Amino acid sequence: MPAMGDLPDPPPSHQITDEATYLRRRELLGKMGLFGVTAATWGLGLSALSSRGHADPPPAPPALPEGKGWQEIQRPSPFDSDEAPTEFGDVTTYNNYYELGLSKSAPAQNAGSLVTDPWSVDIVGYVEKQGTLGLEDLLRLFPLEERIYRMRCVEAWSMVIPWVGFPLASLIKHVAPLAKAKFVYLKTLLDPERLPGQRRDVLPWPYVEGLRMDEAMHPLTLLAVGLYGRPLLGQNGAPLRLVVPWKYGFKGVKSIVEIGFTDRQPTTTWNRANSHEYGFYANVNPEVDHPRWSQATERRIGQIERIPTLPFNGYAAEVADLYRGMDLRTHF
Repeated sequence: MPAMGDLPDPPPSHQITDEATYLRRRELLGKMGLFGVTAATWGLGLSALSSRGHADPPPAPPALPEGKGWQEIQRPSPFDSDEAPTEFGDVTTYNNYYELGLSKSAPAQNAGSLVTDPWSVDIVGYVEKQGTLGLEDLLRLFPLEERIYRMRCVEAWSMVIPWVGFPLASLIKHVAPLAKAKFVYLKTLLDPERLPGQRRDVLPWPYVEGLRMDEAMHPLTLLAVGLYGRPLLGQNGAPLRLVVPWKYGFKGVKSIVEIGFTDRQPTTTWNRANSHEYGFYANVNPEVDHPRWSQATERRIGQIERIPTLPFNGYAAEVADLYRGMDLRTHF
């Protein structure tokens, strides 16, 4: 998501807590009951752990109980990047989530307000199965996978993140869209108590993003519920967010409460706020600069040297055919 004003530098590596230190919190959390038998499901882990925010980042999720429809996380994935993942501490402390604050560190600091238990998603529009699905329903219906994806922000920084989730296509097939459904939109929770950044009119709330139906059905498009084998933290969009790795990161709508199916291209938040700078498609394209900076290179968080940006963020072989015949300078 684009920043407002100067971009703060990421914290130096010596100030980022290493993953081993995070894992040592398991004993304390266990004493608090978060890893007891009554919470030994991924679903409860998502609700209880992600709502804790930055103060107590979760260790590995509880073991999944047998015989209740839960699945182990499938890995590796044929879509995995061969690049080393960005440090867990960077992924969870360098975030754009304006609903939780405007600086990169604010979402982690303020994530404790984002209570995610209970959580449900409304399915609306041109589908046969309109209705509401609880988070536990999603986790029961769709096996979880780990996908190690590159993530490129429109601000020209990037990460490599091991997401945990399931293909958006799986959900779409389950709800059975009608022939009139040409686009999918996804909407963030609107709740200034849980998302205090919504008290400021920096963007038209709630946050909305959208995809063409063929983009939404593409095997790479993921609904994420976790990262690094753990439930999503609030600052990363708990408990459910969109991941579309060939597009700029602002397409990754967080804390989703509504998924709609429509016959018209939806009006999306950044496109509505500034259509001259943020297009609907938002495909990563090093040949199309942002009006205020180049998109030819990027800074991988945790590294010093800039690296070349790849067309479609390195996923051209998988997705370029979706845009055959389109002028990607006009449809940016």
